[in-house]
Amino acid sequence: MKPTDYAFTDSVKQVQEERGSRHGYAEMVMGNQIDSNLATFIETRVSFYMATASAEGQPYIQHRGGPAGFLKVIDSSTLGFADFKGNRQYITTGNLRENNKAYLFLMDYMQRQRVKIWGEARVIEDDPGLIQSLMPAGYKARASQAILFDIKAWDVNCPQHIPQMFEADDVAAVLAKRDARIEELEKELAALES
Repeated sequence: MKPTDYAFTDSVKQVQEERGSRHGYAEMVMGNQIDSNLATFIETRVSFYMATASAEGQPYIQHRGGPAGFLKVIDSSTLGFADFKGNRQYITTGNLRENNKAYLFLMDYMQRQRVKIWGEARVIEDDPGLIQSLMPAGYKARASQAILFDIKAWDVNCPQHIPQMFEADDVAAVLAKRDARIEELEKELAALES
């Protein structure tokens, strides 16, 4: 199976044909291995969305967040993260027990970039060493299990319609630097005036 087949099923190809875009996507190439650019993008995310579905196809999307690097590149086709304890609904875990198909949607609002990743995921509950290795250093959350994600295909989308937003910590750092410079200049000005 080619990586594009994960996104462009027969039904999708039929719609593309009906609406005139199939020719443009027929030769599209999608990745299935993590290159250095993708690894950097993944390891700098502070959040992502994970989609799963039940055996009957009922979809579910869950937001995952943590410090930069909490989603780890294990090897050229595997990602992993410590699954932090949360609201105890276990919808993702339950879905993955009966349907291992999963999807990750990663956004960088500041740079207006997004990456879509199709694959298969599995929950690892009984490997404390793995779970600990996936925990971000110094992060106070508790992990109940690990989730490993095997990449089948990935694609980078265009920035059209992505709003540009900035992380509060990034804005605070820039403002603190600006404020320190203003204070420095005010002291210099005061010294010149005296």
